[in-house]
Amino acid sequence: MAEASWSTDTGEAVYRSLDPVRNLRLRVHLQRITSGNFHHYQPAAQSGSDLIDLATFRPQPTASGHRPDEDEEEEIVIGWQEKLFSQFEVDVYQNEAACQSPLDCQYRQEILKLENSGGRKNRRIFTYTDSDRYTNLEEHCQKMTTAASEVPSFLVERMANVRRRRQDRRGTEGGILKSRIITWEPSEEFVKNSHVINTPLQTMYIMADLGPYGKLGYKKYEHVLCTVKVDSNGVITVKPDFTGLRAPYRIETEGEKQELWKYTIDNVSSLAQPEEEEREQRVFKDLYGRHKEYLSSLVGTDFEMTVPGTLRLFVNGEVVSAQGYEYDNLYVHFFVELPTTNWSSPAFQKLSGITQTCATKSLGMDKVAYFCYPFTFEAFFLHKDESADALPEWPVLYCEVLSLDFWQRYRVEGYGAVVLPATPGSHTLTVSTWRPMELGTVAELRRFFIGGSLELEDLSYVRIPGTFKGERLSRFGLRTETTGSVTFRLHCLQQSRAFMESSSLRKRMQSMLDRLEGFSQQSSVHNVLEAFYRARRRMQEARESLPQDLVRPSETLES
Repeated sequence: MAEASWSTDTGEAVYRSLDPVRNLRLRVHLQRITSGNFHHYQPAAQSGSDLIDLATFRPQPTASGHRPDEDEEEEIVIGWQEKLFSQFEVDVYQNEAACQSPLDCQYRQEILKLENSGGRKNRRIFTYTDSDRYTNLEEHCQKMTTAASEVPSFLVERMANVRRRRQDRRGTEGGILKSRIITWEPSEEFVKNSHVINTPLQTMYIMADLGPYGKLGYKKYEHVLCTVKVDSNGVITVKPDFTGLRAPYRIETEGEKQELWKYTIDNVSSLAQPEEEEREQRVFKDLYGRHKEYLSSLVGTDFEMTVPGTLRLFVNGEVVSAQGYEYDNLYVHFFVELPTTNWSSPAFQKLSGITQTCATKSLGMDKVAYFCYPFTFEAFFLHKDESADALPEWPVLYCEVLSLDFWQRYRVEGYGAVVLPATPGSHTLTVSTWRPMELGTVAELRRFFIGGSLELEDLSYVRIPGTFKGERLSRFGLRTETTGSVTFRLHCLQQSRAFMESSSLRKRMQSMLDRLEGFSQQSSVHNVLEAFYRARRRMQEARESLPQDLVRPSETLES
């Protein structure tokens, strides 16, 4: 009793190659274990299914009293998708009546040529290519874990039944789609059936006919030695992995006369010659050079530069979503207000936009409408003020959220505003909104049944309007209600000669650029302090103007 030093890791290995897969060459060595070559075993005491009776290793005599040596051992080099016929296929395709397809007829012609040229070079080892009608039943019962009681999931069963073969057929031009592009209300069964990966693959099976001597050509003696799969991205999956320096794999046949076989799989693909590698490097270098020239031609030789002393602001934005509003069917009207001093935009530039109407969906406790509405604009800032205390004003993004009812009448859901980021990069901004409201039930009934609500004549009134010239902006008496919020995603780019020039212009612009970098922090603190100071002064003025008997300690005034 003894145990062989076998390689028990029969899992698949994944490789990636940039070379054409047609250069792949595999060497397969198959040998039957007999009492004569049993010295390859390492004795070890172990009980179980791995124990093999020594009697099974004795060579089985044939009618002539001996077994040919070439039937005990075989080694062959196989190329990618190289067809090696088995004894079963030779017997079948010699009968012309068994050829039902053009591929069968082609195989018949090849077999006849082999018979005329001296027969096959292989005996037990053969292959099934991607064109053959072969299905490995072992692939249908693969397990994802090592648990003995594993139950395959629905996805595992579906993926096992997918026939992922590459189709070279061309589609019919002008054909009519037989299925809908968008399924608005997918069922649970539709989701399950659609969640199956169907990446085109080419598959090749390296097989072995392990039947007793003189009984080759029976399907029950066929065993899979190796499975090779290749996709269009150059990913090569080999199961089991190449043997290399590891011990060989083993196969134990079933039946009355149990036999033990060992085999190895090695990658013997020829390496590229130095001349070929050098030629390949030249081809890649030429290809990359042409691609670089193509990209340069798209950009152009004259790169657009800004005027000296000018900062160019380019914004790629997106209205992502709106959430927390009372009614459904929302859309957003937005615009960008440029400061009146030192800011300008091209005449063709649109600084406003309106999204599509979007139905909401429940997300937790809120109703969310996803717009994914893109917009873009550019503006120029001309630095004129050389004083060190001058702080540049920044553009403001205003938004108005509205809703449509069944009769296509709109209601105002909220107003909001936010200062654009002063630093370049990607930013996600959430703008909280509010809307004017009227007291009483009649106003809410009118808003619900016939639409319409209080609106602002000037949307810039959400903040301090740019046209306001007074010292104090009073909103006393304006009743508002907090509503939802709108999410914007902005990608800001800034361009200026001062970023690259080392002349005196850069020195003059340095102070302004430093202030631009810290503008967001400075403006935030400045706005908070200014708002607190103004609210405090308004509170004092309001209390002084009201009769003393109407003033209560808990009274607050909205600003």
